[in-house]
Amino acid sequence: MDRQNIKEIVFTQDPKKMNWLRDDYPYAEVRCPEEFSWTVHHEHVKDEFVTTIKIVNNSAHPYFTNLDTLAISFPMEDRYDTSDISLDYRCHTHIFCGEDTSYVMCLRMGGDAPHLGMVLTEGSLSGYSVERDTEKMSNDRGCFWLHPSPREFAPHETMKVSWKIFPHNGKEDFWEKLNNFSSVLKVQADKYILFKGEQSRITIEAPSSDREQKIVVQGQKLTMCENGKYQYNFKGKETGEYDLRIEYGERKTHCRLFIQEPLEKILSRRCCFLVKHQQYHGVIQELVGAYLAYDNEEKHCVYTPENDYNGGRERTGMGVLMARFLQKYGVSGHEEEERSLKEYRAYYLRELVNEESGIVCNNSGYDNSYFRLYNYPWAAVFFTECWKLWRKPRDLKIACKIVYQFYAQGGDHFYPIQLPMEMLYREVKTVGDEEEQKKLKQMFIRHGERLMAIGKHYPASEVNYEQSIVAPAADILLQVYQITGETRYLDGAREQIEILDLFNGIQPDYHLNEVAIRHWDGYWFGKRRLYGDTFPHYWSAETGRVFKRYAEITQNDAWLKKAEKSLRGVLPMFFEDGSASCAYLYPCFINGEKGQFFDPYANDQDWGLCSNMENIKEHDDER
Repeated sequence: MDRQNIKEIVFTQDPKKMNWLRDDYPYAEVRCPEEFSWTVHHEHVKDEFVTTIKIVNNSAHPYFTNLDTLAISFPMEDRYDTSDISLDYRCHTHIFCGEDTSYVMCLRMGGDAPHLGMVLTEGSLSGYSVERDTEKMSNDRGCFWLHPSPREFAPHETMKVSWKIFPHNGKEDFWEKLNNFSSVLKVQADKYILFKGEQSRITIEAPSSDREQKIVVQGQKLTMCENGKYQYNFKGKETGEYDLRIEYGERKTHCRLFIQEPLEKILSRRCCFLVKHQQYHGVIQELVGAYLAYDNEEKHCVYTPENDYNGGRERTGMGVLMARFLQKYGVSGHEEEERSLKEYRAYYLRELVNEESGIVCNNSGYDNSYFRLYNYPWAAVFFTECWKLWRKPRDLKIACKIVYQFYAQGGDHFYPIQLPMEMLYREVKTVGDEEEQKKLKQMFIRHGERLMAIGKHYPASEVNYEQSIVAPAADILLQVYQITGETRYLDGAREQIEILDLFNGIQPDYHLNEVAIRHWDGYWFGKRRLYGDTFPHYWSAETGRVFKRYAEITQNDAWLKKAEKSLRGVLPMFFEDGSASCAYLYPCFINGEKGQFFDPYANDQDWGLCSNMENIKEHDDER
């Protein structure tokens, strides 16, 4: 029985000598029913590693497999230690199981080449699962198990799965190196999430060695364009997922798109749902007016004192959404939404924020037994948006006090999500309060200086290292640049953006393309309490916000297109009846539990819509 075992993949030109294989799971091990046996063989020539696996049906009878019948381990070092270790010796693993065209693009977290690429050269993969140690909580993505596509095995039939691993220099180089593989159809779309009425242009590149084969998409034969590529224009009529089947001779792959309602309709339905279903009007006075999480299965609000299900924290996003909606579309005709927002504002002042000191509590009842700096910027955003809507000086004053208290609590060492530096500074400037403006500017510059000094040596937060540490670093430096005009802050932001971009994939699937890797939020905020890849999770849009701000500053269309994909990437979390989900669990299975579902809880996802609202112009309604 040939079951070679290798424990290291180290590229000769890597000065850091990173081993890309984690040491707690075997590489290329097969899990299969007892009727099967398997062997694995490895070849290593210079920096190319070829793995070939043979799986045999030893039964005297046929055997039809399902997606989860067979699994092959692919244990990459995709986990978060300290940032210094993570940047040099850990990787982001971007997987595309596209049947005959399947590949993995691993990117070292710090961005230094060489990176690792894997391309399937024989066989077919249709999905992956994850196995992870839950004691490591949010800091370990786990071991990947690649699933061969379902097929029919004749008695004693052997199936071969083979792939090649090679070094590459980054996303562009990896994409270029795919041209070296006759098994790969390179598929890209200019839009993966479309609004109704929009069209997506899909570009397909066939292997140069075999261009006589016809490419067929959804039954339509394509003609090669002058540039040697193929183009298919997609325009669906109904909302939902579209899994476009692409055939190339006997080979098959796919491109997965999603059509969503126009943003105005999503916003209107969502805000209506919040008013009718997610605002508390019961007998418990402490919670009256609160926007709460919601169980889409059992059709009721969710509240426990546990941090991520309480009446504060990330749920603030629902109030921000409502305020932005009313700014954009006006109070007239939306009287119920305005009444609801006023009730929520009253709840916030009564239960969560000390108006005099600016202290933001973690839960209702002024409960600050769990101190959390993340809560401050969200409260500041909320009151700034209330100010922009109603022009009540009290709201702008509260927003400023919250920011002052944030910095008094050590905020200039922190990486806050959505700290409204530029927005608050601009609003204070409009009222001519030069003293307040000067005070804010000094604090913001000090914060920017601290982050410039830290650079890429990120401190651990609630997760050791993650996308929503790097995104705030970039966002804060960009905002300080906008406030000061000093280009060194823009230069510092570029360094952060290079690191941030590594979290995003390039696969032809709306779940994955320009969607940031996150893999713990389903446990902390969901009903199913499952760790595992969340594609999408709404904080992925923070990357889109950063890309958009950078694109607008630099007038760079390429970054603007990436921003648009990232921002739209969270929109499938919002449904036609106005309900929503906090996360989509993407893997086929997570520690044996079925994946590929939207979690039943609507919890904190409305920040994703808030980020998309920044993508549309403000409404000049009468105030």
